[in-house]
Amino acid sequence: MTTESSVHFYLNWAKERLDEMDAALASLEAKAGGLQSGLKVKSQEFIAGLKKQRDEFRALIDKQAKEGEAAWNHTKAELEVQWREFEARVGEYLDQFGKQVGQQQATFQGLADAQMKAWRAAALEFQAAAGRIAAERRAQFDARVKEMQTGAAEAEVRLQKFRQAGEESWSALNGALADSRKAFDRANQAALDAFKHAGR
Repeated sequence: MTTESSVHFYLNWAKERLDEMDAALASLEAKAGGLQSGLKVKSQEFIAGLKKQRDEFRALIDKQAKEGEAAWNHTKAELEVQWREFEARVGEYLDQFGKQVGQQQATFQGLADAQMKAWRAAALEFQAAAGRIAAERRAQFDARVKEMQTGAAEAEVRLQKFRQAGEESWSALNGALADSRKAFDRANQAALDAFKHAGR
C-alpha cells in the first residue's frame, strides 16, 4: 500500500504539471488567431514546438506510470527539467506574441484553473486513501487531508487576487503560480508522509 501511495505522489505531481501544459497550450492556441498573419505563422510553429515538449512529457509519464518509487525518483528529476524548459518556452512565447493579443491574463487564468483542479483532485484522492487506514491511525492522515484542502482554498484566494489585479507582468503572474505549485507539492508530500506513517 505504501509503494502504491508513493507512486500516487509522483503521479499527482506529474499530472498537475501536465494539466498546466494542456491549459497553457489551449490558451495560446485560442489567442493565436488574433495575431497578424506574419506573426500567426511564427506563433503556430512555436506552439507546435510546445506541443512536442508536452507530448514527450506525457510519454515519459505513461512509460513510468506502473513503475515503483525508485524508478520515479529518477524520472521525476527528468520531468522537472522538461517542465522548467516548457515553462521557460511559454514565457518566451508570451514575450514575443502575448502582448499583441492580451495573452498573459488568459494564460494565467488557464494555469490557475489547472492548479485548482489538481489541488482538489489530490485532496479527494488522499481522502479516499484515508478510508483504507485503520481508525486508530487515521487522525494524522485526516489532518493532512484537511491541510491540503485548506491549502487549496488559500491558493485559490491568492490566485484570485492576481486574476483581479489586471495588468500584472508575466513574471509576477508566473511567480504566483510557482508559489501555488510549491505549496501543492508540499501538501502532496505531507499527505504521502502521513500515509506512509499510518501504514507502519
